[in-house]
Amino acid sequence: MTDRNDETVRFHFENEDSKAKDILNSVYDALLEKGYNPINQIVGYILSGDPTYITSHKNARNLIRKIERDELVEELVKNYLEK
Repeated sequence: MTDRNDETVRFHFENEDSKAKDILNSVYDALLEKGYNPINQIVGYILSGDPTYITSHKNARNLIRKIERDELVEELVKNYLEK
């Protein structure tokens, strides 16, 4: 008898890489323009889910909320490992 806990679960997203990347770049630029450290603010948002880590400048707060946080993490990890 096989124990289900020994099996690896596959995690798959629909291909929305371009959308997530575009949004991350826009949010990054808006945070930078307002004088924030974009990396710290984006990490704070991803870890907490609190949108107030993201400025409303250039609609960045609404933009980032269009993408699920797990999709943002996927995009970041993918780009980190591909470089």
